[in-house]
Amino acid sequence: MSFAESYRSLRTAQKGRAKGAPAYSLYVNRPAGRVFAAFAHTIGMTPNQVTIVSAVFTFTGIVLLATVPPSIGLGIAVWLLLALGYAWDSADGQVARLRGGGSLVGEWLDHIFDAAKLVSLHIAVAIGAYRFFDLDSVLWVLVPLIFSIVATTTFFGMILNDLLRARQGVPQAAQAGGSSPLRAILGIPTDYGTWCFAFVLWGWTAGFMVVYTLLALAALLYLGAAVVIWFRKMKSLG
Repeated sequence: MSFAESYRSLRTAQKGRAKGAPAYSLYVNRPAGRVFAAFAHTIGMTPNQVTIVSAVFTFTGIVLLATVPPSIGLGIAVWLLLALGYAWDSADGQVARLRGGGSLVGEWLDHIFDAAKLVSLHIAVAIGAYRFFDLDSVLWVLVPLIFSIVATTTFFGMILNDLLRARQGVPQAAQAGGSSPLRAILGIPTDYGTWCFAFVLWGWTAGFMVVYTLLALAALLYLGAAVVIWFRKMKSLG
């Protein structure tokens, strides 16, 4: 297939929209991933190779947070690296669908990298803040550590929900309905893409910590509400 043919084919090879999926993931990241997927398919890349490319971009940005003194330029570079990694992460599944379906090991690899990046990103923030920020209290370092716990728990909860629902013969969340525009907009503070963009403030300690703390609080509130809903749904499944 040419690039144009691959791109057109992806119109009919998209997975369903998860209920409550946030705006950046739906309206920015998935279309960007579609472009990368068409390119990757055109040059013969496999889904696993696309996953590796995503990981290289993502973990390069994460390492820079923990090792290089903060600056506006570094923050923009980290944002671009994380955003590119996120777009390529969307592309691997799309490449798999173009090739007729993904593999079990491909899905496993994708989830392993997703879990690793969620933990590593916030730990890198904690390391970078401790090493380079002029904080009035070391307790500020607790914010990224708590954020890491919240992000990891949320991700695991979503994966576990799909696993247990599948065991009961219930469709996965991505197949169970769409995300309304309003719901997608309300989910922006909990969107990984929003977290990535926050790093443009990495060279401005006070501004970054305020925005990052608010995002952590939004993620915590989302998890608190989600756990109640998930518990009720799991209980109803018996």
